[in-house]
Amino acid sequence: MADPRSGARNGPPTTETDGRDSNVAAQGFTRPFSLYEALPYTPCTSILPFDSDVIPTPSIGSASPAPSLIDLIQSREFDALNEEALGQGAPSKRCQQTASQIQRLLDRGNITEFNFKTGPKSGSAKHSNQPPLASSLSPFSKMVFDNTALAFRYPTPDTPTAPTPDESLAKPFEAIPVAKTPQPTPKVELPKHNALAAPKNKKAHAQNIAKLEVVQPTKSDLERAAGLVNPTTRYTMDDRPAALAAQAASPIHSQQPIQPAATTPTNKPLGNRTPSTPNQPPPKASQGSGSQTVKISVEIGASTIDKSKFAVIPSGPEEVEEDDAFGQSLGLNQRADASLHELKAFLNSVFQAEHHAQSTGSENEDIIFTDNRQTTLSSTAQSKAQKLLSKTISLNCFKRVPLDYLLRLHRLCDGALKQVQDIEVNVDTTWTAADAEQWVQQLPQLETAIRSGRTSLRIMCGGRDDKKLYSEDTIDRCVNLFRRVADDIVIPIAEVRSSGNTAELFKSLASNKKKIATLIIDCQNLFSVMSELLSRVDASEKVANDLESTASRLIFIETAQAERESVIETQKFDGLRLVSMDMLSQIFLLKPAQRAGIFDEILTKFQKLPVGKRARTFKLMDGHSIQPVSALIMRLIQTSAAKVDDTTLGRPRAIQSIEDDEDGPSNPNGNATSFSIRNEKAAIAEHETAIGELNALSRPLVDGAAKNADHVIQYILGRAQGKSKSGEDPHRNLLDLFVEDFTICLDNPDWPSAELLLRLLTRRMLITLKDDKSAVTLKNMALEILGVVAAAISKLRGYVRRTVSVLDVRDPHSLAAHLNELANLALEMKARPEQVLEWEGPYRATVEYLQSRFSDDPHLSSAISYLVSTWGFKVGDCHKASADDSEQSRLGGLAYKLREMIRDQNWLAREDSFGEVPVNEARLAYAITLLRSDQSAQGLRLCDHFHLIMHDLLSSMASDQPTVRSKSLKSINQVLDTDSSILDGDSGVLRSILECSQDSSTQVRDSALGLIGKCLTMRPALEGKLIETIVDRFTDAGPGVRKRAIKLAKDIYLRNSDRNVRFAIANKLLPRIHDYEESVKELSKQVIEEIWFTPFHGDENSAASQTSLRDHVTLMVQTVKRGNVNNVLDKVLQALLAPGSKTAQVSLEVCRKFVACMFDLVASAESSDNSGSSGRDALQVLLIFAKADPGLFTFEQLAVIKPYVLSLSTNDELGVARYVIGIYRRVLSQLSSIHTVFLDELGTSLLRAAAKLNRTLMDDTAACVWSIYTMLNRREKVGRLVLSALKGARVLGQNFQGSQVIQKFKRYALIVGVFAKNGQFEDPELRALFEQETTIAPLFKRRGVENVSNVMVEVFLPFCSPKYDEEARWAALETVGFICQSSPRNYTAPNVYTTFQQIFDSKIPKLEATILQSIRDFLFTEEKRSEQGSEATTVKKRELTVIGGTSYDDVSSGTTQRFMEQFTRIALATQDEHAFLAVEVLASINRQGLVHPKQTGVTFITLATSSNPRISEAAYQQHKALHEKHETVVERDYVAALRAAFEYQRDIVQDPRGARTNPFTSKLYLLMEVLKISKTKNRHKFLEKLCTQVDFDLAKLDMTGQPVPESVQYAQFIIENIAFFEYLTVGEVHAVVTTMEKIALSTGPAVAQAIESEVFALRMDALESTQPHNVDSLAVQDNMESTIDRDRLRRLTAGSMILLALWEARTYLRKLYGIDANKREQKAKLQTKDLSKAPVKSQAVTGDKLWADITRIMDSLSDRQTMLQTCQEFAKLMSEDKEHLVQNDEDEDMNGEEPTTPNGDEDEEMDEPSAGRGRKRKSHDTPGGRKKRARSSSQPRKRGRPPKQNKGEVDADGDFDWA
Repeated sequence: MADPRSGARNGPPTTETDGRDSNVAAQGFTRPFSLYEALPYTPCTSILPFDSDVIPTPSIGSASPAPSLIDLIQSREFDALNEEALGQGAPSKRCQQTASQIQRLLDRGNITEFNFKTGPKSGSAKHSNQPPLASSLSPFSKMVFDNTALAFRYPTPDTPTAPTPDESLAKPFEAIPVAKTPQPTPKVELPKHNALAAPKNKKAHAQNIAKLEVVQPTKSDLERAAGLVNPTTRYTMDDRPAALAAQAASPIHSQQPIQPAATTPTNKPLGNRTPSTPNQPPPKASQGSGSQTVKISVEIGASTIDKSKFAVIPSGPEEVEEDDAFGQSLGLNQRADASLHELKAFLNSVFQAEHHAQSTGSENEDIIFTDNRQTTLSSTAQSKAQKLLSKTISLNCFKRVPLDYLLRLHRLCDGALKQVQDIEVNVDTTWTAADAEQWVQQLPQLETAIRSGRTSLRIMCGGRDDKKLYSEDTIDRCVNLFRRVADDIVIPIAEVRSSGNTAELFKSLASNKKKIATLIIDCQNLFSVMSELLSRVDASEKVANDLESTASRLIFIETAQAERESVIETQKFDGLRLVSMDMLSQIFLLKPAQRAGIFDEILTKFQKLPVGKRARTFKLMDGHSIQPVSALIMRLIQTSAAKVDDTTLGRPRAIQSIEDDEDGPSNPNGNATSFSIRNEKAAIAEHETAIGELNALSRPLVDGAAKNADHVIQYILGRAQGKSKSGEDPHRNLLDLFVEDFTICLDNPDWPSAELLLRLLTRRMLITLKDDKSAVTLKNMALEILGVVAAAISKLRGYVRRTVSVLDVRDPHSLAAHLNELANLALEMKARPEQVLEWEGPYRATVEYLQSRFSDDPHLSSAISYLVSTWGFKVGDCHKASADDSEQSRLGGLAYKLREMIRDQNWLAREDSFGEVPVNEARLAYAITLLRSDQSAQGLRLCDHFHLIMHDLLSSMASDQPTVRSKSLKSINQVLDTDSSILDGDSGVLRSILECSQDSSTQVRDSALGLIGKCLTMRPALEGKLIETIVDRFTDAGPGVRKRAIKLAKDIYLRNSDRNVRFAIANKLLPRIHDYEESVKELSKQVIEEIWFTPFHGDENSAASQTSLRDHVTLMVQTVKRGNVNNVLDKVLQALLAPGSKTAQVSLEVCRKFVACMFDLVASAESSDNSGSSGRDALQVLLIFAKADPGLFTFEQLAVIKPYVLSLSTNDELGVARYVIGIYRRVLSQLSSIHTVFLDELGTSLLRAAAKLNRTLMDDTAACVWSIYTMLNRREKVGRLVLSALKGARVLGQNFQGSQVIQKFKRYALIVGVFAKNGQFEDPELRALFEQETTIAPLFKRRGVENVSNVMVEVFLPFCSPKYDEEARWAALETVGFICQSSPRNYTAPNVYTTFQQIFDSKIPKLEATILQSIRDFLFTEEKRSEQGSEATTVKKRELTVIGGTSYDDVSSGTTQRFMEQFTRIALATQDEHAFLAVEVLASINRQGLVHPKQTGVTFITLATSSNPRISEAAYQQHKALHEKHETVVERDYVAALRAAFEYQRDIVQDPRGARTNPFTSKLYLLMEVLKISKTKNRHKFLEKLCTQVDFDLAKLDMTGQPVPESVQYAQFIIENIAFFEYLTVGEVHAVVTTMEKIALSTGPAVAQAIESEVFALRMDALESTQPHNVDSLAVQDNMESTIDRDRLRRLTAGSMILLALWEARTYLRKLYGIDANKREQKAKLQTKDLSKAPVKSQAVTGDKLWADITRIMDSLSDRQTMLQTCQEFAKLMSEDKEHLVQNDEDEDMNGEEPTTPNGDEDEEMDEPSAGRGRKRKSHDTPGGRKKRARSSSQPRKRGRPPKQNKGEVDADGDFDWA
């Protein structure tokens, strides 16, 4: 073992021994041969080989002189090993491991042996009495020597013989034929060699390029061979071979490494060379008199190398082998030597080029001149120099580069740096194209200067000990250059855009983007070298500060959102940003005092961060991307937990060793002297001390990291709380980005600080959520964040489960098996802390994994430091909590190891290593450290908060704030995305969701439905529990909720084959076809088509498809039977089969399939023995299809159902016949008349049954009969039946008494009426038939009788007179109505309309309904006729008697004008079907335009407020149509409509209030919907008029009505409507609020003054006294009460009630829409674009409080005391500075705006408020709210208003804008 200490040098003696004779010297030689002694035995020479036949000089690697151990390992470590070897007891584990490593290096099997020829043995050799070499070894070296068996020996050659051909194959070298070129250099490679078997020889490595490894002889071998050396070479030498040194230092040295073949010990001579004799004296050393130069003279014979024994080895890439602990592999040494030679050669050529350039005055490829004619390297030469310097530094041979070369290279770089100091490089946005081009001309100079600076800094990064290389001026120039380029070029160019005032500059720079991109890349490379330099050399504070500020600016550089908007690709800027992050991290690590400032610098620039797609540009190892600033923050926090060696701070690291040598030997263990525990054994014995030392080291580090993390969290939250997501300030959105970034990194072991940040954030959010005083917006934000965090924890748990399931645990002793056990315990919350913290546990595996990647990613150092420090921190806590002595002792040993790992990151790799840890096991190990549950000084870990978070999220679902409930649902949704197991079992989550689906808030119900949909996706088995809740939401008040429920139901229907589930969905979905919301209506139609028709598109006829079809048809039949969907399904079918439908044809085919299948059901029901109920149900559905499209049926199908009408005797048969007859009525017209027999049988059967059919069947039967006999041309049969009934009715009129007579009359009337309605009796044959009847014929002669229909009217009209029974009158009136429908001219007959008028005057609802039905049907018929006529105009031009009308327009118009008043009266009288019938009549009149819009406008507006949905929907549609066509006419009557609507609500609806609850909805909301069509100006005008309806004159206030006057009720109706309107724009809200305030401030003072003077008897002198009165202090005394007139008090109270309610509504609107009450804003004129924006509601403000307040106010007239209190409340309202009070009131729940500075007027207008109250205002002096001067004693108000905490306005997402 080589000993580095003085006096123990290996090699030949250099003192008096050199002067002895050769024999004596040989006998006393006890050391290995030196190079110079061994040289004669090698085929080499010290002369530079100019002949290719000569082999280059090898380097003897293990003999004299041996390398100094101080150059291989640190002297401190070696001294520590020596101390441990001298210690008492067994050597330490570290000492034993190091010795074992050295023994492995000396293993003969790992070392190549080279055998050289030796001289013959000398039998007379005497051994020296010199002590053995081992006696002078150091303790550690002696321990290695004693425990190592070295089986090395010198070869003992025999008599030389010629080698055999086979033996020649094992020769050390083979001939290498080369071309005859000047100074050839054979290039040979060494074989790949074991790195552990190649100890380093530093001095030989520095002197020679080629290197050989020789076998070290044993001591006995050396002594025996001492006298055998008789070299043929004579030389003289001194201490240092100057000639060789000069040769090694020569820049033109061209030797290359040689490749020796593997050799075995041999005694044969090399080649034909004759060995030297052993009797020659050893070399004599002669020492010159003044110099120590050495001359070496070598005499060798001519070369006898056989070229045929050498082979040409092609050059190829050399493998770089890894370094071991104490040496380098031969391959790496070769690369180092080659790279050193290449650098020297390059520098030599550069220096020659410099000399040539200076002598000739011209530039060349490597050298250029600066402006002041100084030489500098060109850009190309700089790049090459950079490459070579980096290579030599990485191969650890940079220290061998001559200092003069580096200094000269420094000087060449300085010229370029100095040149650009005075160049103007800044980019100006006002440049023209010429200016930009001139600037581009300077880029080459900048490029050269940047690369020169990089070269200079690279030299400083080499770790040389020469102080001359570290020039502060050069560093300053480089820093200044980079700062100028960054500030004046990079940042301005990044901010240049293609639009705006920089468009011209953008074009100019874009044309030179390649040059600019090159400059940015050079700038990035320079900054990267600066960061590396900062880690090696402690620069000045100024340099560090400059670099910090520049890096900070570059990190937050504002780049374009799109590539087309940027001059340079944004990726170029991203690279510069990442390098800046590295620089900032380096400064943060090295400058602990500046850490707080660095954090503040970063945090204050957050607002410059992008929040769009360009936000996440930092790529992680797992493929995810995060924000660069997120990575920077986490890296800085992790760095906070790293141990910094304070002893080296402030001193240049590169020259640290020089100063240490000058100061003397240092403590080998650094600051270890402060620790009393020196090994693991002592730590186990004294575990309390070991834990204390660990805590002293780890706790400050962990606390520092936590403090920095908390500072970051606190700052981000503080900023985010004051901003909204939709605002210009990005902090709220940035908070979400940061949280998402941290959750992305949560399971990544590279970023352990993500858990700390999320943990601190979670704690704050939980506190906020539990604090009752927290604002709603704060709670909303907390719920959002907690949802994201809970989802991340859930995702982590899921990852652990998946990883454990695929882990290979076949080996029970493997790391995977151990982690598998721990993971299962951690998931079950059963893992004990000591299990996770154990030495061979997950922490260790994670650290090992990170250390294995450290060489590829140096930034992992911060993660390792953080993990180890946290590990140590937790060990201390675990030790404190443990009561087991053995466990504490074990933790003490662990504490010692962790302490050493914190002090030295390489300690673990050096002392004890796991080996390779797979990636999946490492990530699992890290996840286990996150999942473990242990309470410590820092509280719960992040994952331990999961159940707390879930509990709070579920609790928030029951919050009294709707937005909080909604946010909690969304948060639960996020958790469900990652872990659906929370739904399993008796899940409280599911129960809470179902409760929220019934919430009063639309937003909460919508969120709950969304969450239910997610639950169904993850757990389809829950459909049975949740389907009822979903279908119930089909009728929800919120359109969005209805649509979401319909979509969810559609998905369930399509994947669930359960008939009950499908029926429930279809039954509730079909009625939505008539939904008043158009979007819901269209969605319902679409869904019905998708679930009932789309699945059957196509011509598939397989058995499965037929079965599916039959099941579906059965479901349709069941739905129609059990549900009330008859009137809905036919509308759906009509829409699907309409000619304009895209799927009309395919839907027609599907409907035919359905019809055919239903007829199969009918046929099967006939053939079965059951009651036939299923067949009857199918007939009901067939009737619906017949109404939709008669063409769906065939004759064969119609023949199937004929038996149902052949015999009609029982009620069941009549029930079935109803559907069959209805089908025939609609389908028979499509049949051909060729089916005579079928039609005749059917007609005969129906005609025979007509006498006994009920009213329901008679209409369809009459239509069928008429259709049949018209096709058969036998209408006289029908005529005879009608004539018989008409005759019977006329005969009964002569003696109309008795109930039987009435029943007969009703039957006769019904027959005549239905046949008259469905047929035409004006045929001449039928007329002749009637004229032949004697009882009827006289009627034809009456005045006005012209046809059969007139005769029929003449017969039945008399029975409508009041003298007849009401039943008879009703039957006769119905028949007259039927006749008039068929012959509308009868409506205009005087006797008819006179009779109708008498009926209307009598106001008998049943009779009125009969007339209304007749007129309605007639009007509907006219509408259809008009529509058909309009369609016909596209085909054929119509001949019109009246332009745009029909032949009965005069009848429609006359009838309408005659009975319009009656129609309106009936419609407004009730909300039942009778009223709806009148509404239908009015709607038809309105659609046909039969009356002026003014006649129906007010009625429709009033009816739109009805609580009957059918009435309100019909009225709304007609009002909307009127408004679209006649807006200017209709809007004039809006004020009258308001009074009419109020009276309708009061008298008919019996609810005078202006809104409905659950949810709060204005009763006039449909009016506002119509007004959305109008212009903004018209809406504002209407709203102002609406507000003025509340204003009053106190003296004229109407006090009629009990208990509340009508005027007060009307005001309440208006106010509540105003409060709950859905406003379209911000301008509307401002207009309403402003008008309300004007009314209060104009009418209020007079009322308040009257109250103060009359109720409280306040006199003028009291008001003028110096002490201001206080309304709160007014006591209502009995003597005062007795003087107040009750009527007067009631009037004053009524006025106060109106104004108080108005003011409450005004305050509510301000809060709801976030309108600030600041007077400056009221005065400022808002811009048009702001007024036209949609108002944003605060989800935290509900109408409950306003509703309760108004209810309380309206109860003020109940008794005298309450009236007095109301008057007092209003007086207080008007006597205080309400602007200030309202502002404070708003601030309790809402946000104020940012602090503003009021103008001069405000300062005069507003005084500084006193404690909690505004100052009093003399209402009698300021009746109009006029401004007053500030009191003389008032202090001037401070400018601006201080911001208030936890207040905010609502943004578009429902979030608040925090102050």
